[in-house]
Amino acid sequence: MTMVGAAPAATLVKDRAADRPPARRGNAMSYGFVSVYAVLALAFGLLPALYACYLAFTDGEGRFAGSANFSKVVGDFRFWPAVRHVALYLVCWLVALVVLVTLLAVIVHTIRVRWLSRTLRSVFYLPGALAGASSVLLWLFVLDPTASPVGGLLRLLGFDSFVQVIAPGNLPVIFAVVAFWTGAGAWIVIMYGALNNISADVIEAARVDGANVVQIAWRIQLPMLRKWISYMCIMSLAAGTQLFVEPQLLSQASNAVVPNDYSLNQLAYQYAFQQNDFNAAAAISLLLLVVALALSAVFVTRGGLFERD
Repeated sequence: MTMVGAAPAATLVKDRAADRPPARRGNAMSYGFVSVYAVLALAFGLLPALYACYLAFTDGEGRFAGSANFSKVVGDFRFWPAVRHVALYLVCWLVALVVLVTLLAVIVHTIRVRWLSRTLRSVFYLPGALAGASSVLLWLFVLDPTASPVGGLLRLLGFDSFVQVIAPGNLPVIFAVVAFWTGAGAWIVIMYGALNNISADVIEAARVDGANVVQIAWRIQLPMLRKWISYMCIMSLAAGTQLFVEPQLLSQASNAVVPNDYSLNQLAYQYAFQQNDFNAAAAISLLLLVVALALSAVFVTRGGLFERD
């Protein structure tokens, strides 16, 4: 008797679920995904940031210290050289990304041979499969003229030893090359996808008007990629300010030819784990955050990232 009564009830529930608008079911799923992200962002993003703020404005005993920790790190003789190193690296890397990634994406998108376009995208993307530490270890051999497959080129440039190649003056360019090699492929694929979203009618109309490939790229494709370029700059800026793995491994491999306080993250590491001063390390992290947010705001406003077309 109970099972007979339950069957119509189950059928009624299924009918109601079928009658539910698809948009409402999609919204429920969207809220589910967003809630998971929100919990993770809160646990591993916001709460650690708030704790860093607490450390930066207190002393080792938890008492309010005002700007004492910031004054300490800014007055450290290692701070401004580290700022200069990271700034030079960011300039080299961001310029290389904006120019070369955009250029390569446009070139790959222009290729009409499908298998060749796919092959190039795969080749560009493959280096990104290596973790940061693995790519640096690989580049340790590439930068050694005695073991490198391009040792002849390095000797032609005047470098006869590994120590000469990794001289501190060369490091911003070297780190930019390593970062570009590992990260540019993914951005080329992203830019390629953005180029596919440009209406074919617009491109065809430009061709009918007599525009060549260079004019189409300069007048149509690049302006329509502006938001994507801004997004790339923001994400790359956030990653670039965290420079740590590359100089740290080079410092260990070169017997301190590369200093262990070359970057700001390394200096924060020295404060935290060599000097046991987590408050000063937190102050450095907050300074990095403020600078990164300010520069990101410039990219957002100049790139029109949140403007509606």
